[in-house]
Amino acid sequence: MSTVHTDNKIEEEIKERIAVGNKAFFANKKIFQSKLISKNAKLKLYISVIRPVVTYACETWILKETITNRLMVFERKILRKIRGPTYENGSWRIKTKVELDKLIKHETIINFARAQRLGWYGHIERTQDTRMVKAIHAWKPTSKRPMGRPKIRWENDVKKDIRRLKVPNWKTLVQERGRWKEVVGKAKTLH
Repeated sequence: MSTVHTDNKIEEEIKERIAVGNKAFFANKKIFQSKLISKNAKLKLYISVIRPVVTYACETWILKETITNRLMVFERKILRKIRGPTYENGSWRIKTKVELDKLIKHETIINFARAQRLGWYGHIERTQDTRMVKAIHAWKPTSKRPMGRPKIRWENDVKKDIRRLKVPNWKTLVQERGRWKEVVGKAKTLH
């Protein structure tokens, strides 16, 4: 289940997703603590079991800085529990952000969510104009906007990701499913 608010706030949703991710981790804690299973297998288990639970419906998220930080803290916490500390110069220390980033080859939970959004955006752009999803996407409100800075819209956030990827001619590229899939794959490892 996913919670939708009229004022574009998904902080509650992220909080619930992280709580469910923690439950999924602790439900499989014996597997993650087992010495019989390799650390690489545990990492694959995290990517295939826990991450999808946390990123459910991430195609519709607006990735604000606070949300990004929360998700990254969650992921690093889980990865540190899976990989354990590092023994260096006669003492133990926790792994740094950089070490964890290299460990997962820059395929962070945020990059995964961005790639999912880009994939969904491409799907919306390719659909026929008669489809309900396309009509909802193209709809513009007729009421007056309230005073103050406008809220971040989903489409603007996705287009910011496209600019970050430096995709030339993305409007024509999005119509070609195979080439757009390459862009989505590139987003998964964006550093």
